[in-house]
Amino acid sequence: MSSEQCSLPVEDESFSRNYGDTTSQSSTGYREAGKWREAIEGKKLTSFSYLGEEMVGSEVLVRGRVETNRTKSSRLGFLVLRERGLTVQCVATQSEATKVSANMIKYIKQLTKESVVDLIGIVVKPKDEVKGTTQKKVEIQVRKLYCVVRAPSNPPPLLVEDAARSEEESERPVANQDTRLNYRAIDLRTPANQAIFSIRCQVETAFREFLLFNDFVGINTPKLMAGGSEGGSAVFRLDYFGQPACLAQSPQLHKQMAICGGLQRVFEVGPVSRAEKSFTHRHLCEFIGLDVEMEILSHYSEIMDIVDELFVQIFTKLNERCTKELEAVGKQFPFLPLKFLPKTLRLTFAEGIQMLKDAGVEVDPLGDLNTESERKLGQLVLEKYDTEFYMLHRYPSAVRPFYTMPCEDDPRYSNSFDVFIRGEEIISGAQRIHMPEFLEKRAGECGIDLKTIEAYIDSFRYGATPPHGGFGAGLERVVMLFLALDNIRKTSLFPRDPNRLAP
Repeated sequence: MSSEQCSLPVEDESFSRNYGDTTSQSSTGYREAGKWREAIEGKKLTSFSYLGEEMVGSEVLVRGRVETNRTKSSRLGFLVLRERGLTVQCVATQSEATKVSANMIKYIKQLTKESVVDLIGIVVKPKDEVKGTTQKKVEIQVRKLYCVVRAPSNPPPLLVEDAARSEEESERPVANQDTRLNYRAIDLRTPANQAIFSIRCQVETAFREFLLFNDFVGINTPKLMAGGSEGGSAVFRLDYFGQPACLAQSPQLHKQMAICGGLQRVFEVGPVSRAEKSFTHRHLCEFIGLDVEMEILSHYSEIMDIVDELFVQIFTKLNERCTKELEAVGKQFPFLPLKFLPKTLRLTFAEGIQMLKDAGVEVDPLGDLNTESERKLGQLVLEKYDTEFYMLHRYPSAVRPFYTMPCEDDPRYSNSFDVFIRGEEIISGAQRIHMPEFLEKRAGECGIDLKTIEAYIDSFRYGATPPHGGFGAGLERVVMLFLALDNIRKTSLFPRDPNRLAP
């Protein structure tokens, strides 16, 4: 305890047992910890999310961080506690009946912001709705209060109130992104961040639910490889017991080998590493990949069918399951709900090029789209079809990876597709080449050392592999674009980019 706390006047034991710090290593601290353990014994913590009108009259034990604390008089004190972005007001009133003393009111005033406290009290309905808290229809009348972890009295390098402030509130200080990421453990306490990572979890959950229901098998592929899986030089290279190795750019080769092994339909949720010195708002050096691979019966459109149903279901479930979280994000980062169709729009690459040309944009009909062209096309699609989620397929072969199957009717194009949200690409997919000789030819043309992918190519030689294909998406980018956030670092728990390797 602080010297100020120790100087509190002596009071009746039945009152003094109802509050105190629990972490001090002094004899006084051990005594306080004993009072706390006795008070909470046999009780279960109640989540703030359950604190509604149906709980009125119930005694609860809650744990939260001190967001604000003040005393209105020597007989009345207020606390606002925060748990996972939810807040509740707690009121301490001095009286014989509540066994709340004047010293306890002083103790409340001395609590430092962000301290973690355990509080026992009665849920009551206030005369008027509580302003400034998420739990507006109830408050807690304090009976016992114990500080489990006391935050330092000196201001932290990042204040939660600054990190939680909307950027539209320009008259008050707003924490910049680097400061937020440098002190991410504090930044994560804001209601918007709590909501963002709950939504991110729901994206992954809905992804798994749909695929498992549709007979896909979850797999885990190696993240250490002898060579790159995408071609090019954007790999993190390392020494593997004297052998050259790199971090996997994707699970591409191994998920195809799983199809060779007869698993028919597979998916993976796992880390992906890209050594690209890209400083854009949508690129990371490490992200979580949502990858799918499947046998094809007759046409690569079967893969697009899965993408269509999967992501429409993900978006629908987010809107159904995450209403409070979406509201919390919107308060700090205002956005309009994503527009998407029950049946996802599909355009050929040539059709997309024509839309751009009609709008006066010059693009290479056999080249890739740059960021500006993608955004412009997204704008044109929204105006014409009233959707911000669509597919562009039949891409030029020259801009796709070596393992992409060319179109049978015109090898200048390929059986491949990209998917866009709000004018930005989130998914890349295609039918794969499953003939080993053709794979070798394409890999050589792309400058890939055949020795580094020998096991991959051999897997097609060892047994007949059916036509197959798949796709990959970045979890962080999906969440960023669904919420219309301005930077992917907001949806990565601890981002890794060319300048950031900590925390």
